Amino acid sequence: MAAINDGVDLMEVEFPAVPTNIDAYKGSSDLFIDSNIQYALLAAKQIAATGKKVHLVAPDFGEYARSYKMFKPSLDLMQGVSMGHLKEAKAADFVSGIQSLFAGSAPESAAAGAAADVYIVTNITGVELPALEEYTQQVLKGEPVVSKGKPVVTWNLELDTLRGDLGLLGYPPKDLQYRFLSRVRPVFFLRARDYSKSVPVAPFIINYSGALFREYPGPWQVLLKQDSGEYACIAEGPLRYNLGEVLLKQDSGEYACIAEGPLRYNLGEVKEELMAAMGLNTEEAGSTMAFLRRGYKTSTWFEDDSEQEQHRDWRL
Repeated sequence: MAAINDGVDLMEVEFPAVPTNIDAYKGSSDLFIDSNIQYALLAAKQIAATGKKVHLVAPDFGEYARSYKMFKPSLDLMQGVSMGHLKEAKAADFVSGIQSLFAGSAPESAAAGAAADVYIVTNITGVELPALEEYTQQVLKGEPVVSKGKPVVTWNLELDTLRGDLGLLGYPPKDLQYRFLSRVRPVFFLRARDYSKSVPVAPFIINYSGALFREYPGPWQVLLKQDSGEYACIAEGPLRYNLGEVLLKQDSGEYACIAEGPLRYNLGEVKEELMAAMGLNTEEAGSTMAFLRRGYKTSTWFEDDSEQEQHRDWRL
């Protein structure tokens, strides 16, 4: 709510919607989709309690109809919360008609979308990012959504993963990151990463993990999980860290901060800091083995292309 009250109009919420031991590639897609909707409904209920109308936005009519049917009892009990989809302001097309045959019926959502004060968009994929851009800027009744002070929240879209697909065959161009996704400010961000390295002595495989946290308007934090199960902030900075220097998960399950800095680390730097803290950075600097392990490129194109970005919000 702090970001909404401060007038942030395009924001990101990212956290594990399901237990982190469930792999996104192996787990059921419906599990992730339904979990995101459930959490989004809880957030919408809290926002609606302040007197604002909240609109949950699915990617298309098919997903909207499915989610509406599944969560209709919850929606009926919530005042000021509605559901729709990215294409609701457009006239129904052939694809939407086919989707309605298989997904079932759901009420027209354009009117509820136009009357909403806050929008929560979830479960979209990389190919639907242009539709998200159009939705946030589109004229519902002649005026763009964001120009009227109506905030749009991207909910567990894994934007860093979607950014990496831009420019590939069948996906939107990289320019989408420069002009649009660079505007999305993280207001709640919690992400963990797991790594492992083989060593020539027992236990031969060493597993280690890192995590990064930020809650608006606070700084980016590196947290340490103590024996008591509580988390302690052990490093923080005003700009986004890379996952390379954040939290170190130990055998006990606790998290420890092992590095900090004012700028965002990339995943390669995060991994290097984790290995250094674990004493696993055994290859000699500049050696062939060090090069083979690290590779030529240790950062992504969207982390490197800061000069082409029209906005800097996603790094804040």
